[in-house]
Amino acid sequence: MIIAITGGSGFIGKRLVNHHIQQGDRVRLLSRKPLLKDTSVQYFFGDLSNPGVDLASFVDNVDILYHCAGEVNNEFLMQELHVNGTQRLIDAAQGKIGRWVQLSSVGVYGTCQDGTITENSKEQPFGIYERTKTESDKIVKNSGISYVILRPSNVFGMEMTNQSLFQLIHMINKGLFFYLGREGVLVNYIDVKDVVEALFLCGNHHNAPGKVYNLSQTITLEKMVLAFSLGLGVKNKFLRLPEVPIRALVKIFTIFFKPPLTSTRIDALTNRCTYKSNKIIEELNFEFKSTLEGSFQLIAEKK
Repeated sequence: MIIAITGGSGFIGKRLVNHHIQQGDRVRLLSRKPLLKDTSVQYFFGDLSNPGVDLASFVDNVDILYHCAGEVNNEFLMQELHVNGTQRLIDAAQGKIGRWVQLSSVGVYGTCQDGTITENSKEQPFGIYERTKTESDKIVKNSGISYVILRPSNVFGMEMTNQSLFQLIHMINKGLFFYLGREGVLVNYIDVKDVVEALFLCGNHHNAPGKVYNLSQTITLEKMVLAFSLGLGVKNKFLRLPEVPIRALVKIFTIFFKPPLTSTRIDALTNRCTYKSNKIIEELNFEFKSTLEGSFQLIAEKK
């Protein structure tokens, strides 16, 4: 098969590239970054945020196109890449590809502090990243192209650019971590290996076209901290502080300077929301390759 991948030099994309190469597929890679070393791909240097980008040869006669390109840091590029770039790629791909697989995010459902999110939950994105990803998904849905949309929660792995998990591991190792509020806080993450496997199923399973799938695993914060502690080989006991006064203090401190503990981080430390993956498990026979506890412990050991 001929496989085309945007964002193929990124954290998730480069693993997907290697997965298809191992399957014996012919892989085309569109990226604004230099060619991956030691990778047997047909390389197309191009930037989807550039109105003049030529995508014709990249999409021609493609069996599966994975749209993994995304911008997570520079808000000024998000509209041009996620929305306008997706439209450019859609326009070029009309009548030329078999299936489009879109890598999206559970962020399209908005802020969730309590309850359960499924594929039927209302889309109510809150930030520019989430809003532009939601609009990108709508472009794909309305394109007339056979599509599948995958929405993972927080994707993690040793090569991730997001440093929040590594910062948490450091705090646990130094004994600086503390809990907020009552027990039973939930965390939602997904190992990058599982994301790649889910993307592959979205591209190849006969039940997938026209569907949206969420992908996440959930455990308590206490189990997460224990897994990191086991990986680090530490036995620190951590304080549990009341949520309400800490929130009030953070609001006051924010007036004068930027404290290390922000309202967003407090939300994460008090979350009780779950993202369900039942649909992809039941319809595509997806199976998680590992538990969050095992993956977290392994990352702490390697870090």
